Amino acid sequence: MSAMGVLFIVMAMIIAIRNIVLVTYAPESVNPPFESAIARYFSPYLNNEKFVIAMLVGGGFLLWWGYFKKNDEEGPPDEHERRRFGYDYK
Repeated sequence: MSAMGVLFIVMAMIIAIRNIVLVTYAPESVNPPFESAIARYFSPYLNNEKFVIAMLVGGGFLLWWGYFKKNDEEGPPDEHERRRFGYDYK
């Protein structure tokens, strides 16, 4: 799940950068660039920027779920989990 979380976060950042560069700085844009970009994130309408926020939240949840959740039936931690979580016992 952590790989999917990273994928969601990377795709959300690509979409956000695309929105800022291509939509805001388009030659036919009549709005001031930065103000209109920020205003679209806080507008009451469902737009592409709201999906970016949802993808960041969903990606963060998937990252948390994949990194910190562990089944109790898997047994004691292996060498990778000891290094990752800082366990001192062997």
